[in-house]
Amino acid sequence: MKTADVLLLPGWENSGPQHWQSLWEAQHGYLRVEQHDWMRPLRGDWIARLEEVLLARGQPAVLAAHSLGCILVAAWASVSRHTDRVKAALLVAPGDTERLEIREQLSSWAPIARRPLPFPSVLVASRNDPFCTFERAGELAQAWGSRVVDLGAAGHVNADSGLGSWPQGHALLQDLIQL
Repeated sequence: MKTADVLLLPGWENSGPQHWQSLWEAQHGYLRVEQHDWMRPLRGDWIARLEEVLLARGQPAVLAAHSLGCILVAAWASVSRHTDRVKAALLVAPGDTERLEIREQLSSWAPIARRPLPFPSVLVASRNDPFCTFERAGELAQAWGSRVVDLGAAGHVNADSGLGSWPQGHALLQDLIQL
């Protein structure tokens, strides 16, 4: 699999320059799926954009999603007829869009799709993520059929977590690429 066949799916407000997704993009040449509106994300728009990018590709991609990007993967997989375009997915720190304080800002993202994903997936969760409890992440992983990786106390697994290019996460991605 070529490096360009890894698609990065940032969450709400995109991933800044020190986020592991941005570092992976710079270091490995992975492709970020650019959304039309990072500040006011609409589920239908984001699903359509992911579908568009996947259909333009010559072979299946591996997805590396963070936060709202994880919720996007589940939403897209629940409605797309082209799920064969995804080989596997790394789902990192899903944002719980059903929590009241988040639901008010991201109203089109609830309820969260809970169908099993039709491709292998690994969900990485932190025990002190301010946007999704570890228990809730485990519930989502079970619904999606994802293997859970417990990252311990790593916050929202973003630039503020101090992970840098996050070699442990990249190793998980490499394992998915090899499937």
